[in-house]
Amino acid sequence: MEQAAEASRAGLRTRRERIIATARPILQTSVAASCAWLAATELVGHQQPFFAPISAVITLGLTVGQRRRRAVELAIGVAVGITIADLLVAGIGTGTLQLGVVTGLAMLAATLVGGGPLLASQAAASAVLVATLQPPSGFDFDRALDALVGSGTALAVSALLLPIDPVRLVRERLGPLLEGLSAALDRIAVALEQRDEREAERALTAVSPLDPLYESLTATLAAAGDAARISLTRRGKLSQLERYIAAIAELGLAIENVRVLARGAVRAMALDDLTPPEVTAAIRELAIAARELGPLLEDEGADASREAALRAVRLANAVLEETANLSAVHIVGQVRLVAVDLLRAGGVPRAEAQAAVRGAPAEKLGS
Repeated sequence: MEQAAEASRAGLRTRRERIIATARPILQTSVAASCAWLAATELVGHQQPFFAPISAVITLGLTVGQRRRRAVELAIGVAVGITIADLLVAGIGTGTLQLGVVTGLAMLAATLVGGGPLLASQAAASAVLVATLQPPSGFDFDRALDALVGSGTALAVSALLLPIDPVRLVRERLGPLLEGLSAALDRIAVALEQRDEREAERALTAVSPLDPLYESLTATLAAAGDAARISLTRRGKLSQLERYIAAIAELGLAIENVRVLARGAVRAMALDDLTPPEVTAAIRELAIAARELGPLLEDEGADASREAALRAVRLANAVLEETANLSAVHIVGQVRLVAVDLLRAGGVPRAEAQAAVRGAPAEKLGS
């Protein structure tokens, strides 16, 4: 009974969280559809502007970063589809075969004018609606205008009614990337500490999932900037997003340098080269620096990430003074490069970050 009750509570929590997550898009879409119909009927004066609410719903169904540029594409797609349908239906009539011809030619025309999948599918949908529900008596631009009204209404509603927080949008994607980067560094340190070649291979493999996370983050950053520019109430976030733009570019370099670092660990295991304990300690400090980078981006006064990165450099520099082991020297070089990347991601100018890494005094464990 207790397990059943707990399962029921978990199910209720899941459904509640799902409702909370979808409440804003549902409200925005409902309001946009109604406002689009109202604008097309009362302001434009159309009697049955069914393309207006349809375009509003489709526009809000797109991701945030696509809405502004895709709204125009929707209107163009509707215009192309209507034009093809009006011309063909007037000449060949309606029917099963004619519907297929109209749809195919509408998509082909949309592709020829440089449209993507959205424009082609919207052109096809418009052609189908015209050929089946409203066979034309002649060409009429009203339906293309309805689509433009619907898309514009959707953009206005999304900008004014519960607009999304662009910084939160980026932060939600940044967190998993930083955690993954930190976890990969920890695994490299464990592999070197335990002299485990298989663990080194797993550490190298752990870097690969960071690539799609980074691509998703960069796409989200572009979408967040678009959302901030559209919304008057969120435009003040643009300056904060500028910090994320610089940081995320450096994180891309950090991922590549961590990948090379992992390969260096694999090579050290294969050659049975020993690495001093300061090497693993330095890599663990890099993991801390990566993990602490999120708060640093939100608060310029935070310095936990910077301190960890510089401590990693000091430990790595101590290795250079006591060994000529090529594997260890290579790993130390990568530690220093990753430290520069993380310092840069934290807002340190490149020249200052490089000078700090070069001038960091050596620090041995226990000193």
